[in-house]
Amino acid sequence: MKNINIKFPSGKTTTAPAGITGAELLDNFEQDKESILAVLVNNSLFSLNQPIPYNAEIEPVLDSDKQGAAVYRRSLCFLLAAAAHNIYPKAHLLVGHSLGYGYYYTLDTGRKITKEEISSLEDEMKRLVKEDILIETDAISYKDAKELFAKLELTETSKQLNCICPPYIKVNRLGDFSDMFFGPLVRSTGCLKYFKLMPYDESFLLRFPNTSNPHKLTEFHDIPTLFSIYSRYKKWGKQLGVTSAASLNELIKQRNINEFIYTCETFQTKCIADIADKIHERKKAKVVLIAGPSSSGKTTTSMKLSLQLQALGYRPKLISLDNFYVGRDKNPKDENGNYDYECLEALDIPFLNQLLNDLFNGKEVEIPQYDFAAGQRYFNGTKMVLGPNDILMLEGIHGLNDKLTPLIDPELKFKIYLSALTQLNLDDHNRISTSDNRLIRRIVRDSNFRGKSAQDTISMWDNVQKGEKLHIFPFQGNADAMLNTALDYELAVLKVYAEPLLRAVNPLCKEYSEAERLLRFLNNFSTIPATAVPARSIIREFIGGSAFKY
Repeated sequence: MKNINIKFPSGKTTTAPAGITGAELLDNFEQDKESILAVLVNNSLFSLNQPIPYNAEIEPVLDSDKQGAAVYRRSLCFLLAAAAHNIYPKAHLLVGHSLGYGYYYTLDTGRKITKEEISSLEDEMKRLVKEDILIETDAISYKDAKELFAKLELTETSKQLNCICPPYIKVNRLGDFSDMFFGPLVRSTGCLKYFKLMPYDESFLLRFPNTSNPHKLTEFHDIPTLFSIYSRYKKWGKQLGVTSAASLNELIKQRNINEFIYTCETFQTKCIADIADKIHERKKAKVVLIAGPSSSGKTTTSMKLSLQLQALGYRPKLISLDNFYVGRDKNPKDENGNYDYECLEALDIPFLNQLLNDLFNGKEVEIPQYDFAAGQRYFNGTKMVLGPNDILMLEGIHGLNDKLTPLIDPELKFKIYLSALTQLNLDDHNRISTSDNRLIRRIVRDSNFRGKSAQDTISMWDNVQKGEKLHIFPFQGNADAMLNTALDYELAVLKVYAEPLLRAVNPLCKEYSEAERLLRFLNNFSTIPATAVPARSIIREFIGGSAFKY
């Protein structure tokens, strides 16, 4: 048998037979065995059961890091699907969006699910965990996969195989239940001890720990407005019959995608128009504050909302928060000694509030500018005064935080939160992450307009998300309105741009595992050419060719 060389993070090396698994190498790591959920093999994510066929540098993936948390949550979803198959074999389990460190699920039994049925599901999951059953990964033929998913009545999973037709399919298996492989899972069910099924709305949430505290569930914080936005889009998707990547791929295959594109764009425009109507109904609103995480489409949304407000008789005027930085000499630094431009203290809050109040009181003000190269504010004579029909548009990550505008009368403010919350799933049991949607948008935009590689964008994404968790997500409940900026056809467009960028990330880079995962994710979508995207679509902010001037 062929031998391979394996190197560990400590510098230790060993020779082992080809095909050895991560589970057999756990004693070589310094970390506690129970905290290791997977391994990185030459920066490629492997389950602990997966054979290692070649020379490798390996490192552990822990339950307390981002990749480990993703493995845990994906495995927990698989466990729930297996439990539902065991006790409700004729019911249709469908995963939804994330909410408060949990995923919203529906279980179609022909009637509203009861608390007793939810408890039965949780009990079955706990039984499977207690038995510590090995989770196996198999490769089965295309024909066998078609027959398997039809037998299991996994409708969307079966439909996906009509558009993506490889000679074999990888599946995860637990007992007599199997599901499509979308990424490595934990070694066995005994690893999945921390979860809870919580009744919510008309169904339930599968709750899980956060990354920093993997052995404890956090207190649930509800965001009803966000849930209602998602529910509206989900209902809309059902009405159109497009609820999954498989449904979208069928439209592309049948050459019926253009009508769906226009329907998506029209629906989003209507949602923006609805928000403009709410602003108009407020009467006293003088400033619209728009906030959202990276690549949620804030710039295009601001411009599209401005058009809707103009149609109602307003004259929107834009003020950039970037012009209110305190200057490099006063700017706070992060724990690594780098300038922290995302913290609230990086902005001159008193000056901003004085300027806004002067505008609202009818005074003419001089608008500052900011020289990023010099790291200081300056004035170039740009003046502004608000007329009776003028309304300010203020876009920035702190827009929903009242500490940004503490001296402004609340009645004068209208706050909007943006999120790219697609209602599509990959299939019955595998969801599309909002974060993945935004990351792919950003990879494409950074390449097109900022000269950055996919590796560059992936490398800084954790810091971006850290800033979002600190400065944006805690305040989303303060919004007067929320807008979903995701378009359900966009990933099929972005795929054309993102795939070659992701393929250029090589296995010697630590970002390789994320690039590999995103490529595997995008493989679920057929492609749509950019020529099909309307000139004022939010997607143009990322791929270029927009009718708007940024």
